[in-house]
Amino acid sequence: MIRIAHADDAAAIHEIYTPSVLAGVATFETELPGVEAMRERILGRLTQYPWLAWEEHGRVLAYAYASRFRERAAYDWIAETSIYVHADARRRGIARRLYGVLLDSMRLQGLNQAVGVITLPGEVSVAMHEAMGFIPAGVWRSSGYKLGQWWDVGVWQKELQPPENPPRPIQPFASLYDDPALRALLRVG
Repeated sequence: MIRIAHADDAAAIHEIYTPSVLAGVATFETELPGVEAMRERILGRLTQYPWLAWEEHGRVLAYAYASRFRERAAYDWIAETSIYVHADARRRGIARRLYGVLLDSMRLQGLNQAVGVITLPGEVSVAMHEAMGFIPAGVWRSSGYKLGQWWDVGVWQKELQPPENPPRPIQPFASLYDDPALRALLRVG
């Protein structure tokens, strides 16, 4: 089941995220945040952007979210996306399905562009993004230092819908909770 994440998911999301912080490069975060910090991130982001969870038998196996791309108002119609899948749930198509719902949720808000930022070589992430219709948009060379080495970061971009001129304001994600279109995306009764 795909659903909107909530504060009670913080421990499960923390568990999924921990290996990426401590031993991976999917994130450049180097200090493991606590469960409470994760709870605050979820609640803080959900007012404006989607944060979704994949749940099976009461267990969160993956999560995906969008976040502000840059602080300047002219960037309001583009958002950065992230996804993390528990090691036990990989290679089952969960990432593509969850990411697809995330992108559709962003469209409902009125967002025009999604950006995926991938530590290279990141073959699995690159393949998933390109399968979802993202195209390469550039590489930031030696932009992050983690686990004793410098890493390049690739940027992938996807147009979610053609931009309007002038654009309408973005709908905060929280304002869509009861929207039938969102409920249909989330497969909520």
